[in-house]
Amino acid sequence: MSPGGFSVFPSIVVGCLYLAGMYLLAVGPARRRYGWSGSPASRWRVASFMGAVGVIFFSLNGPLHEWSDHYLFSAHMVQHILLMLIMPPFLILGLPPWLINKALEVPAIHRAARLLTHPVMAFTAYNVTFVGWHFPEMYNWALMDHNVHIIQHLMFMAVAVMMWWPVVDPVPELRRIPDGPLLMVYIFAFGIPSTIVSAFITLSDSVLYTWYEAAPRIIALSVLDDQRLGGLIMWIPGMLIFWVAITAVFFRWTKDEYRQWREDPEGKPIIESSP
Repeated sequence: MSPGGFSVFPSIVVGCLYLAGMYLLAVGPARRRYGWSGSPASRWRVASFMGAVGVIFFSLNGPLHEWSDHYLFSAHMVQHILLMLIMPPFLILGLPPWLINKALEVPAIHRAARLLTHPVMAFTAYNVTFVGWHFPEMYNWALMDHNVHIIQHLMFMAVAVMMWWPVVDPVPELRRIPDGPLLMVYIFAFGIPSTIVSAFITLSDSVLYTWYEAAPRIIALSVLDDQRLGGLIMWIPGMLIFWVAITAVFFRWTKDEYRQWREDPEGKPIIESSP
């Protein structure tokens, strides 16, 4: 494998084309043909969903995939951040509420969605999956067997969508935690297990992921230093993303209070806006 090559996997191409095609079909021709109620998907929603599909494609193909699978643990952590912390919220944001509600009209889908997006279920599934796959034996197994690696990535993306669903909160029908302190605590709690794993990887004095010991060194870092860099990538940028989400929830929670504060009882502004 060439560290600078752009390999493309047919299964990833087919999967991404399927996601993008079914989405465009649902929000376009299908909505018009079957008279589904709801406004056409806005440009920003379409861009959000397509951006999420693009993140999947470029994370699992090309140089990042090659570096992750064959050379650098740190590159693998970048890949996991993209698949678990960047892609899912944009994927969910891209779904028009009417499309989600249409799917929820099917009783089996509604029951499954209620179960899978429950905060306790999402918290448990996400952290068990994340921590479990970062045990050295499990991690090295995935790198040695491509089919197992595919399963690992599918599990990562699935539980990440479960985790992000209550945060993005796209439809009231699946809401369990209202905007406010409890939801912010929920987001903060998600970062605790990953912080512990990241700290353990970063501070380890031995190589945990032996697959990379046999890999050619394509940058001026030892295997152990690369492992420590990967732990830091998981630790610091990963937690920053959670803090961004907490901040977004805070402003979403306080926007109505802010609007009321700016207006008097008659609805007239009491604070002049800047020109």
